Amino acid sequence: MQKEIFNGIVISNLSDLYKVEVNNAIYDCNARGKFKAEETSPVAGDIVEIEITDKEKKVGVIEKILDRKNYIKRPKIANLSQIILVVSMKLPKPDLLLLDKQLVYAEHMNIKPIICLNKIDLEDENKIDYIYNLYRNIGYEVIKTDAKNNVGVDEIKKYLENNITAFSGNSGVGKSTLINLLLGKTIAQEGDISNKNKRGKNTTTQVVLYKIGQSSYIADTPGFSTFDIKEIDKKDLAYYFIEFRKYIKECEYIDCSHKKEENCGIKKAVQEGKISKDRYERFCQL
Repeated sequence: MQKEIFNGIVISNLSDLYKVEVNNAIYDCNARGKFKAEETSPVAGDIVEIEITDKEKKVGVIEKILDRKNYIKRPKIANLSQIILVVSMKLPKPDLLLLDKQLVYAEHMNIKPIICLNKIDLEDENKIDYIYNLYRNIGYEVIKTDAKNNVGVDEIKKYLENNITAFSGNSGVGKSTLINLLLGKTIAQEGDISNKNKRGKNTTTQVVLYKIGQSSYIADTPGFSTFDIKEIDKKDLAYYFIEFRKYIKECEYIDCSHKKEENCGIKKAVQEGKISKDRYERFCQL
């Protein structure tokens, strides 16, 4: 009997069980043992070939992982096309060092970043505009939202079509609230803010892709705020601060660290107000 092989997308996995969407139907699948021998395994976002072993019970086996556009190790997810970086304007306060670290990682992975400034109802307009203008002037898309009151959510929807989109940011910034509004139902659990330290409590425990539209998915992900940029050589870090790029060639030394050297194109641009001093200082911290 000939095998029935179909292409599908992994929408979640828990232990060794994978949920794979094939032609708008969800199949429970195991993966072939060969993946362990190859020291790889399917992850959410993977496009895979599955053999359907029981059509009625919707059961199958993953035979092959197709080529990935990108792969993030922690949390494990593949083929992301964009990341919406959610920054809370208050409760918790904006963590711009984390935002810049996430932007660096997105640039390194060649994934489009979009910045979402949430809880704008809680903060002074001037403080919001400072962050908004800083990143807009660099060249990033920035959206202002008040998720609790459904403000700015329609603007986010415009970016979701035909993409696999992850939401990233500290716990408590409003990721789950935004996801629930975009999906029109409560799927992602909303985190509370700890009174003790005003930081969020993490609620999401596994990567899950939620379908929105015909070929668009939202990824709810745990631990995305812990992006590991150790794999980026410190000599290359400046390249991922996109407004630094055109000034790197003005540095006297090829291996310029952009910190101690006198004839440094980036330091000169900071002094002349062409690069934000705050962004430069966070670059030095990273």
